[in-house]
Amino acid sequence: MSRRAQQGFTLMEILLATLLLAAGLAVGFATLRAATAMVHRGEVTAARNERIRAVQGFLRSHLASAQVIAYALDDQNGVASRFSGTPTQMRFVADIPDYLGRGGPYLHEVEAVDDGTRLQVGLVMVQAGQTIAEPGTPRPPELLADQLKSVRFRYRGLAEDGNGLGDWQDGWSQVETLPVQVSIDIEAADGTRWPDMVVTLAQGSGASHEVTP
Repeated sequence: MSRRAQQGFTLMEILLATLLLAAGLAVGFATLRAATAMVHRGEVTAARNERIRAVQGFLRSHLASAQVIAYALDDQNGVASRFSGTPTQMRFVADIPDYLGRGGPYLHEVEAVDDGTRLQVGLVMVQAGQTIAEPGTPRPPELLADQLKSVRFRYRGLAEDGNGLGDWQDGWSQVETLPVQVSIDIEAADGTRWPDMVVTLAQGSGASHEVTP
């Protein structure tokens, strides 16, 4: 046996090996943390995208199927309200499936609240051109999305001369008719913009004209 083997490792060699081991462990833990953070960010992004798709799917399907059904009647001039809209709120009637309630036509009040940081929808049953209270506790508004920076609705109808579509409007005051298209622009609190969304209403027939929101 050599003299080197009999003496064993020197203190310097042990310290160097310990330092190398510590450095390797630090790199390993850093890599693990980075991988974990990446997976978490991926899960958050996937959940956010799924939420966006769900909200846009709900709005698209219900707006597209909006009906020319009155939800209110002005006693003074006899004007029936079927659709109204501002940059942050719109009201229209569409059917909801039985599993979401009692089914049938419901007034949808889609509104940006809390300075545009939350988007919600209220549902109220409609019968004979009027909203009616359901038995029991009133249905609270459903939260569609939160942690938002801004929400903007715009509306477009037929051109006044009947030739194609008119310009986009920030409000819809022709409450007796439905717009032809609705644009929904949403920006998240972190600055991420939701995909552009323009919905064509199957029963929209109103004409565009300048309105004051």
